[in-house]
Amino acid sequence: MIKQIQWSENQVVPQQVPTSEPEVKQPPVQMSENQVATQPAPAATSPVKPKPSVNSSRNVVESVGAIPNELYDRLGLTVPRWLLWVLTIVLGIILSGLLASSLALWTPLWSNLDQGKDDEFSSNKQDQIKVPGDLWTKLSQYKLSKPMNILIMGIEPVPGTVDGSPESFAGKSDTMMLVRLNPSDKSIRLLSIPRGTMIAIPEQGLTKVSEANAKGGPVLAARVVSRSLGNAPIDRYIRISTSGFRELVEQLGGVDVFVPQTMNYQDQAGGFAVNLVRGWQNLNGEQAEQFARFREEGTGDLPRVQRQQSLINALMQRLNSPTVLPRLPQLTRVMRKYFDTNLKMEEMMALANFSVNVDRDNFQMSMLPGTFSKFSQDANSYWLNMTGQQTLLNDYVGVDITGIKSDTRPVSIQRIAVQNTTNQPQLTEKVVTYLKQKGFTNVYVVPDWPDTQRQTQIIVQKGSRQPGIDLRQVLGLGQIEVSGNGDLESDLTIRIGKDWK
Repeated sequence: MIKQIQWSENQVVPQQVPTSEPEVKQPPVQMSENQVATQPAPAATSPVKPKPSVNSSRNVVESVGAIPNELYDRLGLTVPRWLLWVLTIVLGIILSGLLASSLALWTPLWSNLDQGKDDEFSSNKQDQIKVPGDLWTKLSQYKLSKPMNILIMGIEPVPGTVDGSPESFAGKSDTMMLVRLNPSDKSIRLLSIPRGTMIAIPEQGLTKVSEANAKGGPVLAARVVSRSLGNAPIDRYIRISTSGFRELVEQLGGVDVFVPQTMNYQDQAGGFAVNLVRGWQNLNGEQAEQFARFREEGTGDLPRVQRQQSLINALMQRLNSPTVLPRLPQLTRVMRKYFDTNLKMEEMMALANFSVNVDRDNFQMSMLPGTFSKFSQDANSYWLNMTGQQTLLNDYVGVDITGIKSDTRPVSIQRIAVQNTTNQPQLTEKVVTYLKQKGFTNVYVVPDWPDTQRQTQIIVQKGSRQPGIDLRQVLGLGQIEVSGNGDLESDLTIRIGKDWK
Protein backbone atom coordinates (compact mmCIF):
# COMPACT_ATOMS: atom_id res chain seq x y z
CA MET A 1 0.00 0.00 0.00
CA ILE A 2 1.28 3.50 -0.87
CA LYS A 3 0.37 6.27 1.54
CA GLN A 4 -0.13 9.55 -0.28
CA ILE A 5 0.42 12.71 1.71
CA GLN A 6 -1.94 15.34 0.32
CA TRP A 7 -1.64 19.06 0.81
CA SER A 8 -4.60 21.38 0.45
CA GLU A 9 -4.00 23.82 -2.40
CA ASN A 10 -5.44 26.61 -0.24
CA GLN A 11 -3.64 26.21 3.05
CA VAL A 12 -3.37 29.97 3.46
CA VAL A 13 -5.78 32.10 1.53
CA PRO A 14 -5.68 35.53 3.14
CA GLN A 15 -6.62 38.49 1.01
CA GLN A 16 -4.47 41.60 0.73
CA VAL A 17 -5.57 43.72 3.69
CA PRO A 18 -5.11 47.50 3.85
CA THR A 19 -3.49 48.84 6.93
CA SER A 20 -6.78 50.14 8.28
CA GLU A 21 -8.50 46.78 8.23
CA PRO A 22 -8.38 44.31 11.11
CA GLU A 23 -6.35 41.13 10.80
CA VAL A 24 -7.91 37.96 9.54
CA LYS A 25 -7.98 35.15 12.08
CA GLN A 26 -7.62 31.60 10.83
CA PRO A 27 -9.12 28.44 12.34
CA PRO A 28 -6.82 25.51 13.12
CA VAL A 29 -5.81 23.02 10.43
CA GLN A 30 -7.74 19.79 10.54
CA MET A 31 -5.22 17.03 9.85
CA SER A 32 -5.36 13.36 9.26
CA GLU A 33 -2.62 10.91 8.42
CA ASN A 34 -2.99 11.47 4.70
CA GLN A 35 -4.35 14.97 4.27
CA VAL A 36 -3.85 18.50 5.48
CA ALA A 37 -6.79 20.88 5.04
CA THR A 38 -7.44 24.47 6.02
CA GLN A 39 -10.90 25.79 6.88
CA PRO A 40 -12.16 29.11 5.44
CA ALA A 41 -10.99 32.17 7.34
CA PRO A 42 -13.76 34.13 9.13
CA ALA A 43 -13.25 37.81 9.83
CA ALA A 44 -11.97 38.83 13.23
CA THR A 45 -11.43 42.14 14.93
CA SER A 46 -8.26 41.59 16.84
CA PRO A 47 -4.83 42.29 15.33
CA VAL A 48 -2.20 39.64 14.90
CA LYS A 49 -0.01 39.27 17.94
CA PRO A 50 2.90 36.93 18.54
CA LYS A 51 1.50 33.64 19.73
CA PRO A 52 2.86 32.12 22.90
CA SER A 53 4.55 28.78 22.62
CA VAL A 54 3.25 25.74 24.43
CA ASN A 55 5.67 23.72 26.51
CA SER A 56 5.42 20.01 25.75
CA SER A 57 5.13 17.44 28.53
CA ARG A 58 8.55 16.37 29.71
CA ASN A 59 7.58 12.75 29.54
CA VAL A 60 6.46 13.09 25.94
CA VAL A 61 9.58 14.97 24.92
CA GLU A 62 11.88 12.50 26.63
CA SER A 63 10.13 9.51 25.09
CA VAL A 64 10.27 11.03 21.61
CA GLY A 65 13.82 12.23 22.03
CA ALA A 66 14.92 8.71 22.99
CA ILE A 67 14.07 7.40 19.51
CA PRO A 68 17.38 8.46 17.84
CA ASN A 69 19.42 6.96 20.67
CA GLU A 70 17.56 3.66 20.41
CA LEU A 71 18.24 3.62 16.67
CA TYR A 72 21.94 4.32 17.19
CA ASP A 73 22.20 1.51 19.71
CA ARG A 74 20.40 -0.84 17.37
CA LEU A 75 22.53 0.13 14.32
CA GLY A 76 25.86 0.31 16.10
CA LEU A 77 28.54 1.79 13.85
CA THR A 78 27.00 0.75 10.54
CA VAL A 79 24.18 2.33 8.62
CA PRO A 80 22.43 0.77 5.58
CA ARG A 81 23.58 2.21 2.28
CA TRP A 82 20.13 3.42 1.27
CA LEU A 83 19.82 5.32 4.55
CA LEU A 84 23.11 7.11 3.91
CA TRP A 85 21.90 8.39 0.52
CA VAL A 86 18.51 9.41 1.86
CA LEU A 87 20.03 11.34 4.74
CA THR A 88 22.80 13.07 2.81
CA ILE A 89 20.68 14.08 -0.17
CA VAL A 90 17.73 15.14 1.93
CA LEU A 91 19.93 17.20 4.23
CA GLY A 92 21.32 18.99 1.19
CA ILE A 93 17.89 19.72 -0.23
CA ILE A 94 16.66 21.05 3.10
CA LEU A 95 19.53 23.49 3.29
CA SER A 96 18.15 24.84 0.05
CA GLY A 97 14.92 25.31 1.82
CA LEU A 98 14.22 21.89 3.31
CA LEU A 99 17.02 21.18 5.74
CA ALA A 100 14.80 20.28 8.68
CA SER A 101 12.90 17.62 6.69
CA SER A 102 15.74 15.12 7.06
CA LEU A 103 14.94 14.91 10.74
CA ALA A 104 12.13 12.59 9.72
CA LEU A 105 14.64 9.78 9.55
CA TRP A 106 15.72 10.24 13.14
CA THR A 107 13.40 12.32 15.27
CA PRO A 108 10.02 14.04 14.91
CA LEU A 109 9.68 17.76 15.13
CA TRP A 110 6.59 19.43 16.51
CA SER A 111 5.03 22.85 16.26
CA ASN A 112 5.57 25.29 19.09
CA LEU A 113 2.36 27.11 18.25
CA ASP A 114 -0.43 27.28 20.82
CA GLN A 115 -2.91 24.52 20.02
CA GLY A 116 -5.66 26.61 21.57
CA LYS A 117 -5.09 29.53 19.21
CA ASP A 118 -6.67 29.97 15.80
CA ASP A 119 -4.13 29.73 13.03
CA GLU A 120 -3.64 27.77 9.87
CA PHE A 121 -0.38 26.25 11.04
CA SER A 122 -1.62 24.58 14.22
CA SER A 123 -1.70 20.82 14.12
CA ASN A 124 -2.53 17.87 16.32
CA LYS A 125 0.55 17.24 18.46
CA GLN A 126 -0.67 13.74 19.29
CA ASP A 127 -0.62 12.89 15.60
CA GLN A 128 2.89 14.24 15.26
CA ILE A 129 4.44 12.07 17.95
CA LYS A 130 2.89 8.82 16.77
CA VAL A 131 5.75 6.84 15.26
CA PRO A 132 4.69 3.62 13.54
CA GLY A 133 7.13 0.83 14.21
CA ASP A 134 7.86 0.25 10.51
CA LEU A 135 8.05 3.95 9.57
CA TRP A 136 11.81 3.99 9.19
CA THR A 137 12.01 0.99 6.88
CA LYS A 138 9.15 1.82 4.50
CA LEU A 139 10.13 5.22 3.19
CA SER A 140 8.87 4.45 -0.32
CA GLN A 141 5.29 4.15 0.90
CA TYR A 142 5.05 7.88 1.54
CA LYS A 143 4.35 9.98 -1.55
CA LEU A 144 3.65 13.60 -2.32
CA SER A 145 0.35 13.73 -4.18
CA LYS A 146 0.14 17.52 -4.60
CA PRO A 147 2.51 20.49 -4.72
CA MET A 148 3.71 21.76 -1.33
CA ASN A 149 5.02 25.21 -0.34
CA ILE A 150 7.26 25.59 2.72
CA LEU A 151 8.33 28.92 4.21
CA ILE A 152 11.92 28.81 5.49
CA MET A 153 13.18 31.44 7.93
CA GLY A 154 16.63 31.90 9.39
CA ILE A 155 16.05 33.67 12.71
CA GLU A 156 18.36 36.31 14.16
CA PRO A 157 19.67 35.72 17.71
CA VAL A 158 17.34 36.95 20.45
CA PRO A 159 19.33 38.47 23.36
CA GLY A 160 18.67 36.90 26.73
CA THR A 161 17.22 33.64 25.39
CA VAL A 162 18.55 30.09 25.49
CA ASP A 163 19.48 28.64 22.10
CA GLY A 164 16.80 26.24 20.94
CA SER A 165 14.15 27.50 23.35
CA PRO A 166 10.78 28.66 21.98
CA GLU A 167 11.77 32.23 22.80
CA SER A 168 14.92 31.98 20.68
CA PHE A 169 12.78 31.59 17.55
CA ALA A 170 10.87 34.84 18.19
CA GLY A 171 13.35 37.22 16.53
CA LYS A 172 13.46 38.86 13.13
CA SER A 173 14.06 36.68 10.09
CA ASP A 174 17.53 37.35 8.73
CA THR A 175 16.91 35.00 5.81
CA MET A 176 13.63 34.02 4.17
CA MET A 177 12.91 31.54 1.37
CA LEU A 178 9.80 29.96 -0.08
CA VAL A 179 10.40 26.41 -1.31
CA ARG A 180 7.96 24.65 -3.64
CA LEU A 181 8.00 20.88 -4.21
CA ASN A 182 6.00 19.87 -7.25
CA PRO A 183 5.47 16.15 -7.93
CA SER A 184 3.87 16.83 -11.33
CA ASP A 185 7.23 17.83 -12.85
CA LYS A 186 9.47 16.38 -10.09
CA SER A 187 10.99 19.75 -9.26
CA ILE A 188 12.12 21.73 -6.23
CA ARG A 189 12.21 25.52 -6.63
CA LEU A 190 13.54 28.00 -4.11
CA LEU A 191 12.49 31.66 -4.13
CA SER A 192 14.73 33.92 -2.02
CA ILE A 193 12.86 36.82 -0.41
CA PRO A 194 15.10 39.81 0.46
CA ARG A 195 14.71 40.78 4.10
CA GLY A 196 13.99 44.40 3.12
CA THR A 197 10.90 43.46 1.08
CA MET A 198 8.10 45.87 2.00
CA ILE A 199 4.86 44.29 3.20
CA ALA A 200 1.70 45.48 4.94
CA ILE A 201 0.85 44.23 8.42
CA PRO A 202 -2.80 44.90 9.30
CA GLU A 203 -3.25 47.77 11.79
CA GLN A 204 0.53 48.36 11.78
CA GLY A 205 1.15 49.59 8.26
CA LEU A 206 4.11 49.10 5.94
CA THR A 207 7.20 47.40 7.27
CA LYS A 208 9.90 44.98 6.15
CA VAL A 209 9.14 41.30 5.81
CA SER A 210 11.93 40.52 8.29
CA GLU A 211 9.73 42.02 11.03
CA ALA A 212 6.82 39.63 10.51
CA ASN A 213 8.10 36.68 12.56
CA ALA A 214 9.01 38.94 15.49
CA LYS A 215 5.57 40.60 15.44
CA GLY A 216 3.41 37.50 14.93
CA GLY A 217 5.50 34.35 14.56
CA PRO A 218 5.36 32.02 11.55
CA VAL A 219 1.60 32.52 11.21
CA LEU A 220 1.89 36.24 10.48
CA ALA A 221 5.01 35.72 8.36
CA ALA A 222 3.15 33.21 6.19
CA ARG A 223 0.13 35.48 5.85
CA VAL A 224 2.03 38.54 4.67
CA VAL A 225 4.19 36.54 2.27
CA SER A 226 1.10 34.81 0.88
CA ARG A 227 -0.73 38.09 0.30
CA SER A 228 2.31 39.68 -1.34
CA LEU A 229 2.45 36.77 -3.79
CA GLY A 230 -1.16 36.74 -4.90
CA ASN A 231 -2.52 34.62 -2.01
CA ALA A 232 -0.01 31.86 -2.65
CA PRO A 233 -0.66 28.74 -0.55
CA ILE A 234 1.87 28.22 2.25
CA ASP A 235 1.49 24.77 3.74
CA ARG A 236 4.25 24.50 6.33
CA TYR A 237 7.12 26.45 7.89
CA ILE A 238 10.65 25.76 9.12
CA ARG A 239 12.54 28.16 11.41
CA ILE A 240 16.31 27.83 11.85
CA SER A 241 18.34 29.64 14.48
CA THR A 242 21.64 31.29 13.60
CA SER A 243 23.38 29.16 16.21
CA GLY A 244 22.01 26.05 14.51
CA PHE A 245 23.49 27.07 11.18
CA ARG A 246 26.94 27.58 12.71
CA GLU A 247 26.79 24.26 14.54
CA LEU A 248 25.65 22.42 11.42
CA VAL A 249 28.58 23.70 9.36
CA GLU A 250 30.98 22.79 12.17
CA GLN A 251 29.66 19.24 12.30
CA LEU A 252 30.10 18.95 8.53
CA GLY A 253 33.76 19.87 8.85
CA GLY A 254 33.24 23.22 7.09
CA VAL A 255 32.15 24.04 3.55
CA ASP A 256 34.19 24.96 0.47
CA VAL A 257 33.10 28.36 -0.84
CA PHE A 258 34.58 30.87 -3.26
CA VAL A 259 34.68 34.29 -1.60
CA PRO A 260 34.52 36.77 -4.51
CA GLN A 261 35.94 39.74 -2.59
CA THR A 262 37.61 40.67 0.65
CA MET A 263 34.90 41.21 3.29
CA ASN A 264 35.39 43.47 6.28
CA TYR A 265 32.37 44.68 8.22
CA GLN A 266 31.62 45.75 11.80
CA ASP A 267 28.05 45.78 13.13
CA GLN A 268 28.47 47.63 16.39
CA ALA A 269 24.79 47.43 17.32
CA GLY A 270 24.53 43.72 16.72
CA GLY A 271 28.01 42.87 17.94
CA PHE A 272 28.75 41.15 14.63
CA ALA A 273 32.02 41.27 12.68
CA VAL A 274 33.03 39.93 9.26
CA ASN A 275 36.65 39.35 8.21
CA LEU A 276 37.14 37.16 5.13
CA VAL A 277 39.75 37.26 2.36
CA ARG A 278 39.07 36.64 -1.32
CA GLY A 279 39.45 33.20 -2.88
CA TRP A 280 38.48 29.58 -2.31
CA GLN A 281 38.24 28.75 1.37
CA ASN A 282 36.98 26.06 3.67
CA LEU A 283 34.73 28.08 5.94
CA ASN A 284 34.00 27.01 9.49
CA GLY A 285 30.64 27.71 11.11
CA GLU A 286 31.42 31.26 12.20
CA GLN A 287 32.98 32.15 8.83
CA ALA A 288 30.02 30.66 6.92
CA GLU A 289 27.71 32.86 8.97
CA GLN A 290 29.89 35.88 8.16
CA PHE A 291 29.78 35.01 4.46
CA ALA A 292 25.97 34.74 4.50
CA ARG A 293 25.33 37.91 6.52
CA PHE A 294 27.94 40.30 5.04
CA ARG A 295 26.41 43.52 3.67
CA GLU A 296 27.93 45.99 1.25
CA GLU A 297 27.15 49.66 1.59
CA GLY A 298 24.82 50.96 -1.11
CA THR A 299 24.01 47.58 -2.69
CA GLY A 300 21.03 46.53 -0.58
CA ASP A 301 20.29 42.92 0.19
CA LEU A 302 20.54 41.28 -3.26
CA PRO A 303 24.31 40.54 -3.25
CA ARG A 304 23.74 39.03 0.19
CA VAL A 305 21.00 36.79 -1.24
CA GLN A 306 23.43 35.76 -3.99
CA ARG A 307 26.00 34.66 -1.42
CA GLN A 308 23.35 32.73 0.48
CA GLN A 309 22.45 30.83 -2.69
CA SER A 310 26.15 30.10 -3.35
CA LEU A 311 26.41 28.79 0.20
CA ILE A 312 23.40 26.54 -0.36
CA ASN A 313 25.11 24.96 -3.38
CA ALA A 314 28.31 24.46 -1.36
CA LEU A 315 26.40 22.84 1.50
CA MET A 316 24.65 20.48 -0.89
CA GLN A 317 27.99 19.31 -2.28
CA ARG A 318 29.37 18.84 1.22
CA LEU A 319 26.36 16.85 2.36
CA ASN A 320 26.76 14.43 -0.55
CA SER A 321 30.19 13.43 0.75
CA PRO A 322 30.56 9.98 2.41
CA THR A 323 32.47 11.70 5.22
CA VAL A 324 29.12 12.96 6.53
CA LEU A 325 28.14 9.46 7.72
CA PRO A 326 30.16 9.43 10.98
CA ARG A 327 28.69 12.83 11.86
CA LEU A 328 25.03 11.85 11.56
CA PRO A 329 24.47 11.51 15.33
CA GLN A 330 25.91 15.00 15.94
CA LEU A 331 23.89 16.43 13.05
CA THR A 332 20.74 14.96 14.53
CA ARG A 333 21.34 16.55 17.91
CA VAL A 334 22.04 19.95 16.32
CA MET A 335 18.88 19.83 14.27
CA ARG A 336 16.72 18.71 17.18
CA LYS A 337 17.86 21.71 19.17
CA TYR A 338 18.03 24.49 16.63
CA PHE A 339 15.19 23.76 14.17
CA ASP A 340 11.47 24.45 14.66
CA THR A 341 8.79 23.25 12.24
CA ASN A 342 5.17 22.11 12.09
CA LEU A 343 5.84 19.30 9.61
CA LYS A 344 4.29 16.00 10.66
CA MET A 345 6.21 12.73 10.66
CA GLU A 346 4.38 11.34 7.64
CA GLU A 347 4.94 14.60 5.76
CA MET A 348 8.65 14.46 6.46
CA MET A 349 8.84 10.93 5.12
CA ALA A 350 7.03 12.00 1.95
CA LEU A 351 9.45 14.92 1.53
CA ALA A 352 12.44 12.64 2.02
CA ASN A 353 11.16 10.13 -0.54
CA PHE A 354 10.42 12.92 -3.03
CA SER A 355 13.76 14.68 -2.58
CA VAL A 356 15.93 11.67 -3.39
CA ASN A 357 14.25 11.38 -6.79
CA VAL A 358 14.75 14.99 -7.92
CA ASP A 359 17.35 15.56 -10.66
CA ARG A 360 19.86 18.34 -10.05
CA ASP A 361 18.60 20.21 -13.13
CA ASN A 362 15.16 20.31 -11.52
CA PHE A 363 16.47 22.07 -8.43
CA GLN A 364 16.25 25.76 -9.30
CA MET A 365 16.62 29.05 -7.42
CA SER A 366 15.51 32.60 -8.09
CA MET A 367 15.05 35.93 -6.31
CA LEU A 368 11.80 37.71 -5.66
CA PRO A 369 11.60 40.29 -8.47
CA GLY A 370 11.63 43.93 -7.43
CA THR A 371 13.65 47.11 -7.06
CA PHE A 372 15.22 49.18 -4.29
CA SER A 373 13.50 52.51 -3.76
CA LYS A 374 15.57 55.58 -4.55
CA PHE A 375 12.98 57.83 -2.91
CA SER A 376 12.42 55.97 0.36
CA GLN A 377 13.99 57.14 3.61
CA ASP A 378 15.44 53.64 3.90
CA ALA A 379 17.64 52.85 0.91
CA ASN A 380 17.39 49.14 1.70
CA SER A 381 13.61 48.98 1.28
CA TYR A 382 12.75 46.55 -1.52
CA TRP A 383 9.54 46.96 -3.54
CA LEU A 384 8.00 44.14 -5.55
CA ASN A 385 7.72 44.39 -9.33
CA MET A 386 5.76 41.51 -10.83
CA THR A 387 5.59 42.85 -14.38
CA GLY A 388 6.06 39.94 -16.78
CA GLN A 389 6.54 37.48 -13.91
CA GLN A 390 3.55 35.15 -14.35
CA THR A 391 5.77 32.18 -15.24
CA LEU A 392 7.85 32.70 -12.10
CA LEU A 393 4.74 33.01 -9.92
CA ASN A 394 3.28 29.85 -11.38
CA ASP A 395 6.47 27.78 -11.15
CA TYR A 396 7.77 29.00 -7.79
CA VAL A 397 4.61 29.62 -5.76
CA GLY A 398 1.78 28.04 -7.77
CA VAL A 399 -0.47 31.02 -8.48
CA ASP A 400 -1.96 32.67 -11.57
CA ILE A 401 -2.78 36.36 -11.24
CA THR A 402 -5.13 38.05 -13.69
CA GLY A 403 -3.45 40.93 -15.48
CA ILE A 404 0.13 39.71 -15.04
CA LYS A 405 1.68 38.36 -18.22
CA SER A 406 4.53 35.94 -18.78
CA ASP A 407 7.85 37.02 -20.22
CA THR A 408 7.64 35.77 -23.80
CA ARG A 409 10.63 37.68 -25.17
CA PRO A 410 13.00 35.57 -27.31
CA VAL A 411 16.41 35.09 -25.75
CA SER A 412 17.98 37.21 -28.51
CA ILE A 413 16.50 40.43 -27.08
CA GLN A 414 16.95 39.65 -23.38
CA ARG A 415 19.69 41.37 -21.38
CA ILE A 416 22.80 39.19 -21.51
CA ALA A 417 25.88 39.96 -19.41
CA VAL A 418 29.24 38.58 -20.54
CA GLN A 419 31.82 37.88 -17.83
CA ASN A 420 35.30 36.48 -18.39
CA THR A 421 36.90 33.94 -16.03
CA THR A 422 39.84 32.78 -18.17
CA ASN A 423 42.61 35.43 -17.92
CA GLN A 424 42.30 35.68 -21.72
CA PRO A 425 40.76 39.15 -22.24
CA GLN A 426 40.36 38.69 -26.00
CA LEU A 427 37.65 36.07 -25.39
CA THR A 428 35.25 38.69 -24.00
CA GLU A 429 35.09 40.63 -27.27
CA LYS A 430 35.00 37.37 -29.20
CA VAL A 431 31.86 36.22 -27.39
CA VAL A 432 30.16 39.62 -27.71
CA THR A 433 30.89 39.75 -31.45
CA TYR A 434 29.63 36.20 -31.92
CA LEU A 435 26.33 36.94 -30.18
CA LYS A 436 25.75 40.12 -32.15
CA GLN A 437 26.36 38.22 -35.39
CA LYS A 438 23.66 35.79 -34.26
CA GLY A 439 21.17 38.63 -33.88
CA PHE A 440 21.46 39.37 -30.15
CA THR A 441 20.73 43.04 -29.51
CA ASN A 442 21.17 43.54 -25.76
CA VAL A 443 24.62 42.24 -24.85
CA TYR A 444 26.96 44.00 -22.44
CA VAL A 445 30.24 43.31 -20.60
CA VAL A 446 30.68 43.17 -16.82
CA PRO A 447 33.95 42.98 -14.83
CA ASP A 448 35.80 39.67 -14.90
CA TRP A 449 34.87 36.99 -12.40
CA PRO A 450 37.83 36.57 -10.02
CA ASP A 451 37.83 32.76 -10.18
CA THR A 452 39.05 30.72 -13.16
CA GLN A 453 36.49 28.27 -14.58
CA ARG A 454 37.17 25.43 -16.99
CA GLN A 455 33.60 25.24 -18.28
CA THR A 456 31.48 28.09 -19.63
CA GLN A 457 28.50 28.76 -17.40
CA ILE A 458 25.08 30.16 -18.30
CA ILE A 459 23.33 31.63 -15.24
CA VAL A 460 19.60 32.22 -15.65
CA GLN A 461 18.51 35.03 -13.32
CA LYS A 462 14.73 35.05 -13.78
CA GLY A 463 13.84 31.53 -12.65
CA SER A 464 12.95 29.79 -15.93
CA ARG A 465 15.40 27.31 -17.41
CA GLN A 466 14.17 27.65 -21.00
CA PRO A 467 16.09 30.86 -21.92
CA GLY A 468 19.27 29.12 -20.76
CA ILE A 469 18.51 26.17 -23.01
CA ASP A 470 17.89 28.51 -25.96
CA LEU A 471 21.15 30.38 -25.34
CA ARG A 472 23.14 27.15 -25.04
CA GLN A 473 21.84 26.06 -28.44
CA VAL A 474 23.26 29.25 -29.92
CA LEU A 475 26.61 29.00 -28.12
CA GLY A 476 27.02 25.26 -28.59
CA LEU A 477 28.25 24.86 -25.01
CA GLY A 478 27.57 25.98 -21.46
CA GLN A 479 26.52 24.54 -18.12
CA ILE A 480 23.13 25.97 -17.13
CA GLU A 481 22.48 27.14 -13.57
CA VAL A 482 19.09 28.59 -12.60
CA SER A 483 19.88 30.91 -9.69
CA GLY A 484 20.26 34.54 -8.75
CA ASN A 485 24.07 34.43 -8.89
CA GLY A 486 24.62 36.22 -12.20
CA ASP A 487 24.84 39.94 -12.84
CA LEU A 488 21.90 41.55 -11.05
CA GLU A 489 20.93 43.71 -14.05
CA SER A 490 20.84 40.79 -16.48
CA ASP A 491 18.33 38.20 -17.58
CA LEU A 492 21.19 35.77 -18.26
CA THR A 493 24.91 35.88 -17.49
CA ILE A 494 27.55 34.07 -19.54
CA ARG A 495 30.71 33.27 -17.57
CA ILE A 496 33.27 32.40 -20.21
CA GLY A 497 35.27 29.30 -19.35
CA LYS A 498 38.46 27.81 -20.77
CA ASP A 499 36.37 25.56 -23.01
CA TRP A 500 35.52 28.55 -25.24
CA LYS A 501 37.65 28.39 -28.38
